Amino acid sequence: MGENIDEQGVYPTDKALRIAQDQGLDLVLIADKANPPVVRIVDYKKFLYDQKKKQKEIAQKAQKTVVKEIRFGPNTDDHDYEFKKKHAEKFLEEGAKLKAYVFFKGRSIVFKEKGEILLLRLATDLEDLAKVESMPKLEGKRMIMMMAPKKSK
Repeated sequence: MGENIDEQGVYPTDKALRIAQDQGLDLVLIADKANPPVVRIVDYKKFLYDQKKKQKEIAQKAQKTVVKEIRFGPNTDDHDYEFKKKHAEKFLEEGAKLKAYVFFKGRSIVFKEKGEILLLRLATDLEDLAKVESMPKLEGKRMIMMMAPKKSK
């Protein structure tokens, strides 16, 4: 029924209102679809405050996914690859998802296989940190692969 009330039960609306007024509290509708509707005798401002507090807690617990991108060229050499791989490791350790892509400019689209090999090499090098969400696929002038961090235990 609410605060400081022992007798829970079904009451007519006017009696419930009277009980609430006697205690200086409010009659708050909790579930209007129920038969009979469920109401509660509470301090309405405190009720709203508690609801906002719960909403805030839920929002804080919700995880926000961050997607970091790493861009390669089809002819990326080993040093540049290692440098970008270190960045990818850092992003995954921070808990961010990784979007790795090979960007093909002009006629470099003929090196599609090189781009796919490069992304698969990255996937195998990072397999202890991340799992591949989507295998490399060509979308326009980009070959994209998505990776998500593995849950750390």
